[in-house]
This record gives sequence, structure tokens and C-alpha cells, in this order.
Amino acid sequence: MNDARSIRSFAEFYPFYLSEHNDRRNRRMHFAGSTLVLVCLALAVWWQVPWMLLVALLCGYGFAWFGHFVFEKNRPASFKRPLYSFLGDWVMYKDLWTGRIPL
Repeated sequence: MNDARSIRSFAEFYPFYLSEHNDRRNRRMHFAGSTLVLVCLALAVWWQVPWMLLVALLCGYGFAWFGHFVFEKNRPASFKRPLYSFLGDWVMYKDLWTGRIPL
């Protein structure tokens, strides 16, 4: 499926999302960025510093977009379907942790 905008459900979107993450280095960048997001969120709560939420956003999207532009050579799915892409990031993160997708 080439046009992410024609997808009607997350169940339809996720296979497309995975097809946009074929390069292992890109998946590793996503994994690192998502891990840093969780660390930043924990620190924001622990230290009670709201600006860490901005750092979390920068880590998450920065690492992911770097992986797409440098390794995958495609436009991030978040440009096409932001909500499904956000959900896809976390489902892929879980799939990477559990070994369903190779890291």
C-alpha cells in the first residue's frame, strides 16, 4: 500500500508502517529515541520539570526522523498519518522489545 492516507484503521496501517522501517539502523534509531522518551518522561515526573517534556519530544522525533532521512531514505510516516504513526512507534517498540521484530 503506497498511500497511507487511504488507510482506514490502525490494523491496516501497521503493516504499511513496518514496510517504512525495513532498515535495521532506522529501527534502532526509533528504539533509542523511544527509550529516551521514556527516560525523559520519568525524569520530568521525578524532578518535576515540565521542560523535560520538550526534550522527550525532541528525542523521539529527532532520532526517528534521522533514521528515516539518513538510513531509510524515506519520509517519516508521521508526515502522512500522525496519530497512527505515533501508535505505530509504540507498537513497534513493544515488538522490538519482545523480539517479534529484529533489532
